[in-house]
Amino acid sequence: MQYSNGIKRIAIGSFDGMHVAHQVLAAQVDALVIIERNGGYLTPGFKRSHYTSKICCFYHFDVIRSLTPEAFVQRLLADFPALEMIVVGYDFHFGKNKAGNAEMLQALSSKEVVIVDEVRCDGIAIHSRTIKTFLREGKIEMANRFLGRTYHIEGEVVSGQGLGKKELVPTLNLAVQEYQLPMEGVYATRTRIQGKWMNSVSFLGRRVTTDDAYAVETHILEKEVGSVKEALSLQFIGFIRPNRKFDSLDALKKQIQDDIGRAKSMLEA
Repeated sequence: MQYSNGIKRIAIGSFDGMHVAHQVLAAQVDALVIIERNGGYLTPGFKRSHYTSKICCFYHFDVIRSLTPEAFVQRLLADFPALEMIVVGYDFHFGKNKAGNAEMLQALSSKEVVIVDEVRCDGIAIHSRTIKTFLREGKIEMANRFLGRTYHIEGEVVSGQGLGKKELVPTLNLAVQEYQLPMEGVYATRTRIQGKWMNSVSFLGRRVTTDDAYAVETHILEKEVGSVKEALSLQFIGFIRPNRKFDSLDALKKQIQDDIGRAKSMLEA
């Protein structure tokens, strides 16, 4: 596939998350060549394009994984005939078994190759894997700082166990695919419904006090939204508490009210 003849400068990488370090690469080019892997995403597939004004061109990893470094470079040159400059990160590798590096890229392509040094925040190197670790540990503020934006996930609204509206608080239940989910627990969030962001408190994890099923649930604060059929987005603002089991529904209900109070404080800060 030959891309626009006008593309002279490209950056290559997975760009999962389109985080702060990725933006340093993107700022120097006309287009991003994104290696698509289908898994473990901070920002799945085409949704990376929501966080850059640059053209996004996709190579699927399964298609290019067997290419030698030489064959990969030839593919680039064929797809981008006007290519003059390639921007990569300091730890970039390519070709079968990651045999190629930035220096080899320069030698094989005879194009200008710009190698971007490690980008750090609070003395820590910014990588997608680091952000995923923050999320798995419930360190939402750190994840958001490294992303340079508020982490969010998307999912379709599905039927829940029906207990929340009857005994606790009404929630919208989401079926979430592809995204890296944060640590099990309760979070101050914002939920987008019909294009509008609303303050909310959300739970992710096994419902250990009731049916033990895994759930992603969000309760909209100070507003009754009724039945919702569309896909929703959740923004994670702050971590409130880890998941835990309660001795009774009354104890859980009391804790939920405490969670709501903490969520309001975080969202109003």
